[in-house]
Amino acid sequence: MSRVLRLGAARVAFEVRAYFRQGDSVFFTFLFPVMILLIFAVAFDAQTFGPPGDEVDAAQFYLPAMLAAGVLLSGLQNMSIDIAMERSDGTLKRLGGTPLSPVSYFIGKLGQVLVTGFLQSVLLIVVAAVFFGVPLPTEPERWLTFAWVFLLGVTTCAILGIGLSALPRTGRSATGVVIPIVLLLQFISGVYINFAALPEWLQNVASVFPLKWLAQGFRSVFLPESFAAAEPSGSWDHPLILLVTLLWLVVGLALVRVTFRWIRKDA
Repeated sequence: MSRVLRLGAARVAFEVRAYFRQGDSVFFTFLFPVMILLIFAVAFDAQTFGPPGDEVDAAQFYLPAMLAAGVLLSGLQNMSIDIAMERSDGTLKRLGGTPLSPVSYFIGKLGQVLVTGFLQSVLLIVVAAVFFGVPLPTEPERWLTFAWVFLLGVTTCAILGIGLSALPRTGRSATGVVIPIVLLLQFISGVYINFAALPEWLQNVASVFPLKWLAQGFRSVFLPESFAAAEPSGSWDHPLILLVTLLWLVVGLALVRVTFRWIRKDA
């Protein structure tokens, strides 16, 4: 076990370095939510959101959504495309012939997502606070909520991404398969569109998937308490956020167990 953990820790450092050397990955997964936050904050600068007396500006309103989007991009999109590419170009086949175990490989991938996802979240929060004056929570319990929503969300999205990586038949087709799924989830889960403004049936569909709950969890951290009334149940529903995300984590683990191979069976 110590050898597995040692190799996994070494892979974390390798994966983080490799991630930041890929300009396209850095732009489309690391900086993309920051750019969208900047665009929305500027475009809707004159608009306020929320109930009378507790209105917030666009930067504060969209910050939780961009944090959730960042978790999805860093975890699900990044993992699914990256591993599909590694399977296609023979990297996984070569790793399968080394002492590296799948567990060490997964530790490296999960560690990379945790590191890059955390740095991305810090960057989003700093940009919102410094450039747009978004007030940050002062209550320790809100930051505790942020910590468990982030950790559970990024782990779940990364595991689901590893499972989803088996879907594209080639590395070249990975972006065409994965990105539409990610975009669709963002549009129905209240990332780009106010979730309360969506039709009830679409809200019910989005509630099946974890992104809606992650965005709701982040809203409970950065928005005034009065905004909870706009949620479908009229509250932040932290226990339900925890339950749904954990269920998807279990689904992702089962999917990885069934689908992950160093080499595709049909290769």
